[in-house]
Amino acid sequence: MNSIEFIPLLSFAVSLILVWGIVMRPTPQLPIDIPNERSLHKKPVPRGGGLGIIAGSISAAALIAYPLHAAFWISAIMVIAVSLADDFRPLPARLRLAVHLCAAAIFCFAVLLKSHGPGITAISILAMGWMANLYNFMDGSDGLAGGMAVLGFAFLAFAAWMAGDLPFALLNVSISAAGFAFLLFNFHPARIFMGDVGSVTLGFFAAAFGLSGWIEGLWPWWFPVLVFSPFIVDSSLTLAKRFLTGAPVSQAHRDHYYQKLVRMGLGHRNTALAEYALMIISGFAALAAMNSTGTVQLLFLLLLATLYATLILLVEIRWKKSHAPAEI
Repeated sequence: MNSIEFIPLLSFAVSLILVWGIVMRPTPQLPIDIPNERSLHKKPVPRGGGLGIIAGSISAAALIAYPLHAAFWISAIMVIAVSLADDFRPLPARLRLAVHLCAAAIFCFAVLLKSHGPGITAISILAMGWMANLYNFMDGSDGLAGGMAVLGFAFLAFAAWMAGDLPFALLNVSISAAGFAFLLFNFHPARIFMGDVGSVTLGFFAAAFGLSGWIEGLWPWWFPVLVFSPFIVDSSLTLAKRFLTGAPVSQAHRDHYYQKLVRMGLGHRNTALAEYALMIISGFAALAAMNSTGTVQLLFLLLLATLYATLILLVEIRWKKSHAPAEI
């Protein structure tokens, strides 16, 4: 076995050591997540676990030497910097969004504009900005965002391996391994949160790698969308509902479907497990559809859409029956 195949283990080890160090020796210099009326947890929990995921991922990327465009690293540094700053001292939402979109623009202009034109580039910029933010929105329950990183990047890795790109597969599985190390301390009851530096960066990585795989012909554009669809559907529908009802879309809230599941009694652990099951289903459906005919792909899409519509309807019915107070 080539030694390069052990790199995901290194990514896991680097992430594990850093996260374990923060958990065992928390310092006043690191940010603490203090519960408020919008939180699902009741005790202060240290943030910063995302630093372990990033460190493990970058260590793996350096050793694999995958030829990511220089624009990716410039954009990633921008996202990591503004997210880390926000963890220590909250920044205005407009400023953070501006940086996210600027970083996405730098990446998309470099890798898409010449080959795919301004229309696709503009759509991709918005999609990357949304993915970075929605991943952060979904990081509100123990084990949820960490588990989605483990599964989501593992599916990207498997698809890259199927397409014959072993280095890109190793890069994705290394991020998955780093996420798993964090998840050991984040699964309920969580001893640490990843913070914006973890959630926003993972969302940005997911979008950038999804686009990169499409550009390289490893998968169709919709493949990463289906893989991360549990997050995309929840956040997109929740934002749309708040917009249509006049609720502030940028204000912290507890209206996401995963938050409703926790509050209705399913709890952090079972909600995370249910979301994992949903992502496994969507991930395998994406893999099965990837190399199928157009008719079969459409069938998978319709089946997944029906599944999501059914689950959303069941949650809404149960939520109304529970007589939980409406919160905006």
